[in-house]
Amino acid sequence: MTGLALLLALVFSPVAALSAYLITYGEYKKHFPEDPKRARKFALNFALSTMIFFAVLIILAVLIIGRMMPK
Repeated sequence: MTGLALLLALVFSPVAALSAYLITYGEYKKHFPEDPKRARKFALNFALSTMIFFAVLIILAVLIIGRMMPK
């Protein structure tokens, strides 16, 4: 079951991070048009946070569901 958790986390966490980066960068680019480097930095920080959050969430969900299921 941990293999499934790792596989799901490795697939879906980067997808969530990419989505978060694109959305956040687009919004920050509107708010900081004079400094795109600052917008990229904020968006990258948010994307990394999103990736870590979703990886931990997916792994915990699979482990908890695995313990609840009968063997």
